[in-house]
Amino acid sequence: MTKIIQLLQTTQEQLVEEIVRELRKEINHLKTEFQPKEPEEYLTRGEVAKMLKVDLSTIHLWSKNGRLKRYGIGKRVYYKRSEIESELEELIVIK
Repeated sequence: MTKIIQLLQTTQEQLVEEIVRELRKEINHLKTEFQPKEPEEYLTRGEVAKMLKVDLSTIHLWSKNGRLKRYGIGKRVYYKRSEIESELEELIVIK
């Protein structure tokens, strides 16, 4: 079954202009809001210690206390860069 839409007192040009105007608004909105998803970067304990300028034992303590969330693959331990940076931002705000 085909639907029929009737537009009264609207010319074809006005309809096209309105559609184009709305599409442009939506495209501009998407351009400003769209953030391409970047793959998560994982750091080793050594890289995190170097980044934060602390000792490996401090990283171990923070992980044990739950301040830093660690991820394991086999016997290796990794940390998400985004989580390290957000924790660092929280420390800056607190001070």
